[in-house]
Amino acid sequence: MTSVAPERQPCLLVFDTATERMALAAGIPGRVVTRGAEGGAAASATLLPTLRALLAEAGHTWADVTAIGFGQGPGAFTGVRTSAAVAQGLAFGLGVPVLPIDSLLIVAEDARVALDGGAGFDVGVAMDARMGEVYAGRYRFDGIRWLTAEVQALCAPEGLAAAWAADPSPHCVAGTALTAFQGRIAWPAAARQIPAEADRAAALWRLAQTAWQAGEAVDPALALPVYLRDKVAFTTAERDAARAAKSV
Repeated sequence: MTSVAPERQPCLLVFDTATERMALAAGIPGRVVTRGAEGGAAASATLLPTLRALLAEAGHTWADVTAIGFGQGPGAFTGVRTSAAVAQGLAFGLGVPVLPIDSLLIVAEDARVALDGGAGFDVGVAMDARMGEVYAGRYRFDGIRWLTAEVQALCAPEGLAAAWAADPSPHCVAGTALTAFQGRIAWPAAARQIPAEADRAAALWRLAQTAWQAGEAVDPALALPVYLRDKVAFTTAERDAARAAKSV
């Protein structure tokens, strides 16, 4: 009698460095280790050592990795670039595909689990993009997968809040813009507000797992970042002009 070897569970290594906190996870279904760590400027120096330690904690080695999932943005310019570059380098080196994940969708998935949202759950994500703007997107859960209701955009928070106040408003508004613009923006009154994620890394791993099962893994050459802002800094003259305008 010929025995059949059990199907190998995919070991996914995932990370996102689009915000001030890195989110990392590794493992197979049912056995996932997650971690949050300081991001920002520190991400480029600490990401690889942290991933190595995370894999070891999950009981895996580089050779076990089936695919690399990464947050492709939008978010901080340097962080998004770091995430895509490391994902591409690791994937080429290991000979595995990549799973690009919308960084705003990670926030929506975390909010869905926090509120036990089922089919039809609608989340508006608003992340502080600095310079008085937000990275925004709107997503609807169909019970299995997320659908994009409004594509990622860089916009003014006032206009975004007004648009979301129109019927139907999202069930939930989530993201750092809730804190950054607290007291200045009137978000839809009927929407629950979640300013911070409970476990960004776990949300990222779930999204990567769903993408893997849907056959959405792509060649490492396609590990590309998503930028919504071409201009990442003001000149000294522009900063002086902005301060003068505020004082008027």
